[in-house]
Amino acid sequence: MLSKLAMYFSYPFVRNAMIVGVLIALCSSLFGVTLVLKRFSFIGDGLSHVAFGAIAIASVMNLSNRMLLVMPVTVICAVLLLRTGQNAKINGDAAVAMISVGALAVGYLLMNIFSTSTNLSGDVCSTLFGSTSILTLSKSDVWVCVIFSVIVVAAFVLFYNKIFAVTFDENFARAVGTQANLYNLLIAVITAVIIVLAMNLVGSLLISALVIFPALSAMRIFRSFFSVTVCSAVISVVCAVSGLLISILAGTPVGSTIVAADIAVFFIFAVIGKAGR
Repeated sequence: MLSKLAMYFSYPFVRNAMIVGVLIALCSSLFGVTLVLKRFSFIGDGLSHVAFGAIAIASVMNLSNRMLLVMPVTVICAVLLLRTGQNAKINGDAAVAMISVGALAVGYLLMNIFSTSTNLSGDVCSTLFGSTSILTLSKSDVWVCVIFSVIVVAAFVLFYNKIFAVTFDENFARAVGTQANLYNLLIAVITAVIIVLAMNLVGSLLISALVIFPALSAMRIFRSFFSVTVCSAVISVVCAVSGLLISILAGTPVGSTIVAADIAVFFIFAVIGKAGR
């Protein structure tokens, strides 16, 4: 098995997938704890559907670099979801349902009407559940992921105290002069960036699992924000690496395998947490 893995890792596309998987897992886990505690998980789920619609539009327009359209559209929708969720006339969950379902429907409709592909079902399945082959990750994909991952991690480290404040007691944070709306906006925008980066690896429908499961697993055992965040990051990276290795050896879809690893770890931590009480 080790010799087989060594052979696979001699290929650049395997190393590219491993680098991207680790970076995406790290970024999603850092902000996953905040999203779960602030009950912003619905934003991640909604934005993943928006990203699918944006990819469909980019495909119809025959854009060579889809990121140029998908990234700004997803970020703009993140801002709209945050603003609409604060609107008394439209509840947050209703806004997410409206935008996410609408994006899925319009995206699939456009792909059917204007598609030039001979395998439309395969294209849609790959977009929703992740590419069945890790060969799809190019050098440019890796560099884009590295650059944005550095930005995400730097933002989390620089604004850690502010993010901590608005996560646990937003009203108190406002009272002491913290611009809570600004940091909520920062969290929403970074969530959009993470979702776009993860599209090639796990697909639009499975991205939320990378955000939610590691955080929930860490919360079964740890209680402090810092401990949960660190544990969540470790769990997410380990599951990403394990999922990729299993996918390489067993030939299973990358995204689904990584999420299955996250689910397995969640149940293990849930049992450990219950036994430790």
